[in-house]
Amino acid sequence: MSDVGEDSKIASSQWVALCSATDVPDIGGLRIELEGREAIAVFRSGDEYFVTDDQCTHGNASLCDGDVIEGEIECPFHRGMFDLRTGQPTGSPCTVPLRTYPAELRDGLIYADISQEK
Repeated sequence: MSDVGEDSKIASSQWVALCSATDVPDIGGLRIELEGREAIAVFRSGDEYFVTDDQCTHGNASLCDGDVIEGEIECPFHRGMFDLRTGQPTGSPCTVPLRTYPAELRDGLIYADISQEK
């Protein structure tokens, strides 16, 4: 038996198919525009896929234009870096974490839980 908290988390999940895994570039990311929200980004590092907000928290830059380096994304403007797993800033000048979303590879497609509540 689950408690009410667990049920509300399940009800608030919003898993959506974002793209084919083959659409995600090796170095940068793939920008995804979804109605009613800011753009998100899909990245690949090795055999893992990650979904984050696309805009850098330090400035108005699309992180999809940056480089993925060993599990981190480097912002194309000021070269600040974020950990793709946690969103934590790992390189100056970035200090505010990047929002990340749970992601899964299913039947060749990248899915993410893009729920607003976290």
